[in-house]
Amino acid sequence: MRHFRLLVVGNAVSAYGSYLNMVALNVFVYEVTDSALAAGLFMAVRLLTSVVSGFVSGRLVSAYDRKRLMVGADLTQCAAMIALLIAPDAGRAGLLYVLAVVTGFCSTLSGVALRSSIPEIVGGELRLRANSLLATGRSLAMIAGFASAGVVVAQLGYVAAISLDAATFAVSASVLLSLPLRTRAKAEGDAGGAAGSTGAAESGVRRGGRSGALLMVRAAPILALMIALRAADGLGSSSHNVALPVYSSDLDPSHPATFVSQFWATWALGNIVMQQVCGRWAGRGGRQGPGERAFAVGACVMSAAFIVVFAGLPTGVAVAAALVAGMADGLTEIAYVTRLQAAPDEERGRLFGLSASVENTGFGLGMLVSGALLDRFSPLQVVGLLHGLAIALCLGLFVVLVRHQGRESESQERRVLRHQSDSDSKSESGSEVR
Repeated sequence: MRHFRLLVVGNAVSAYGSYLNMVALNVFVYEVTDSALAAGLFMAVRLLTSVVSGFVSGRLVSAYDRKRLMVGADLTQCAAMIALLIAPDAGRAGLLYVLAVVTGFCSTLSGVALRSSIPEIVGGELRLRANSLLATGRSLAMIAGFASAGVVVAQLGYVAAISLDAATFAVSASVLLSLPLRTRAKAEGDAGGAAGSTGAAESGVRRGGRSGALLMVRAAPILALMIALRAADGLGSSSHNVALPVYSSDLDPSHPATFVSQFWATWALGNIVMQQVCGRWAGRGGRQGPGERAFAVGACVMSAAFIVVFAGLPTGVAVAAALVAGMADGLTEIAYVTRLQAAPDEERGRLFGLSASVENTGFGLGMLVSGALLDRFSPLQVVGLLHGLAIALCLGLFVVLVRHQGRESESQERRVLRHQSDSDSKSESGSEVR
């Protein structure tokens, strides 16, 4: 955990750069092209790249050393930022779309590699605590990135913002290179070799190639439902992201950013609090995660709280609902990631790659649907529709979980009774022989 805490710091630094460039680059695109369509196309290219790269990332982290992949992703993003800075003004417009592809691919690859490596870095019994620390670091980075982006761009300019972004990726790569991390399970028969070796990687590819994430999901229907629910969460999340500026402007046209700031600050606070609670809870009794039922209940509460935020209630009630939404979001994130990390190492990379593609697909589709619906319907109606779909799926998952666990309990009871009956029969046979 000592090395992992340093990794968390490095990852939070690069996450800060990612959130900073989400604001700075989007505005920079508009400044360079003077076109809202070009700015929208930049975000669409980046999101589409994230969707496609999920499947590719799953294969890469199953085939190659994950630490090297994470370092390479950070250094590639750093180099792309530097290339944008030194490019002539005439060539920057085209280079921006190349940058969208690079950042979309590398951020997805790095996330898939890191999440699939955590059980090997800290051990399976500490993965819940590690996920809590990692999520807390990223949440703090999100707050700092969004809060400072406007100040950095306004006071120092785009060159300083992009340079700072490049520096954060260089810091993250340096931290990764300095840490002796094992990111892959040892190959069978490898008693003393370094983890993440080529032999282990090739073994993982062979086993992963035979089964793959899709086959694993088909064999585990509960896992398939959880991944589907994450796609529905992406739909819901996109709806409140798109509707929030509209709703905030309706509340206070003279200060449209006020409620947006209150919402995200409160949501982040709730998210961090729940991550810390989960981390402390994990340290007691060797608990391995909140479990599937907690995931379903948390996702349901989260969507319901987001709907309440847009219900036109007093600001204090809406902010309290945002706090609940943040806490529920933190719970579902940790429960979901911890559950996927329970998969075998050779399957884990492909599983997280599939999950990344599904989540980004849901979010991207939701952005399009929400934008179209907001032209005709109110923010409450749009958010209620898409988050309502997520609630329906949550309830369905909860029912399936209850029935599935009930059937497992009945099967276990039958096995126990059958074992007792066989034991009694053997005892009677022994008595007759004597």
